[in-house]
Amino acid sequence: MNPDIKTEVKNYFDELAESREHWIRKNRYYYHSLTNLFSFLIPPQKRVLEIGCGTGDLLAGLQTKKSIGVDISPKMIEVARKKHPALKFYEMDAEELSLEEKFDYIIASDLISFLYDIKKAFVKWHKVCEPNTRIIITYYNFLWYPVISLAEKLRLKMPKAIHNWLSPNDVKNILYLADFEVVKTGGILLFPRYIPVVSTVINKYIARLPGFNRLCLVNYIVARPIPKQIENHTVSVIVPARNEKGNIEPLIKRFPALGKQTEIIFIGGGSSDGTNEEIQRLLPLNNDKNIRFLIQKGIGKGDAIRLGFENATGDILMILDADLSVAPEDLTKFYEAIACGKGEFINGSRLVYPLQEESMRFFNVIGNKFFSLTFSWLLDQRIKDTLCGTKVLFKKDYDDIKNGRAYFGDFDPFGDFDLLFGATKLNLKIIELPVRYYARTYGKTNISRWRHGWLLLKMTFFATRKLKFF
Repeated sequence: MNPDIKTEVKNYFDELAESREHWIRKNRYYYHSLTNLFSFLIPPQKRVLEIGCGTGDLLAGLQTKKSIGVDISPKMIEVARKKHPALKFYEMDAEELSLEEKFDYIIASDLISFLYDIKKAFVKWHKVCEPNTRIIITYYNFLWYPVISLAEKLRLKMPKAIHNWLSPNDVKNILYLADFEVVKTGGILLFPRYIPVVSTVINKYIARLPGFNRLCLVNYIVARPIPKQIENHTVSVIVPARNEKGNIEPLIKRFPALGKQTEIIFIGGGSSDGTNEEIQRLLPLNNDKNIRFLIQKGIGKGDAIRLGFENATGDILMILDADLSVAPEDLTKFYEAIACGKGEFINGSRLVYPLQEESMRFFNVIGNKFFSLTFSWLLDQRIKDTLCGTKVLFKKDYDDIKNGRAYFGDFDPFGDFDLLFGATKLNLKIIELPVRYYARTYGKTNISRWRHGWLLLKMTFFATRKLKFF
């Protein structure tokens, strides 16, 4: 960092250290909103580092397994240690981190506006990152520059000698140059002052709507390190099979070898066409493949998937419908995408290639496109096909989804939304992989277009409240 600017920034925050508590009280609604945002984005019991921690109040407001804060201002660190003696704080330059520990989450709230060399700082932060670490950055929206300047002159907010005003594209570009990629973006606080009812309606609901979120005072970005190494994993493929007798044998024959070892787990239950008996007949005839068969006690595809995931031994979990509408051979593409780090949740998309005649009915296509638009907004990541049955993720991430399931509740009979919602809540990188979608050659669909469509719509409204209007 340029010595003059470094000294200027350090002295500036040293002078504000004693009065910072006054400004936090005066704008408690703003700081409370920031704490709520980070509490939503960071699951409990994670290792968290805050760079530019100030007096440590944000860090103290999170439920963490381990918390460390660093700041360039020795006076801010002194105040933080007195206010929050249970936490660890160090005087340290954001562009010259010297910590040897690794963290699950790194917070940089209202920090990048003061950095001399943002890219240099981001590059240094790799030192405290693991492959699954998430960086969460908040910064002011440049559209608010006149309002912020006026508020500072009127002594309505803490004065800040902001050096850098950056657009979301500026921050994304610098992150990319420093070998980070963006997972999700968003904005909060369309009305940053507290007025009962009014603030809640504007900030909790209106500010989260498409278009309005671009006008919020605070932008946030969640990013992850760009993967640099390809690993070889074991794989478990879960195949829910209800009334699919005629598809079982060709599916087994066409199954590709994946990773170091491939485990195929058929989940049977409630079939009336002899599917369960067909699977049991084929098991001893395919000893060259690692095939298991489980009978679900519950009902529905979601229950079958969870049973399979609970009993799976692979590092990577895959779902493949037994109807052969997605080719088993395509699982190789899914494995490559997740093994080389292109994404952490690979979602099949049937709506890229032309659909085979009779593979998907007209109203199903319309429904899928509706849910695509809704979910792209809802999840802050582009999703074209929410209902494709082929989904792939790491078992360790599924375990985290399961542990956090209480936030959404056990309400999804299909399993698709449960996984998508959970992956989004964990800030996983979701990538869609185009697949060809084929018409059935045996049996008929287990999906009721109107009854299940209404259920999906209700789940969407529920998730909107949990993911957007939190």
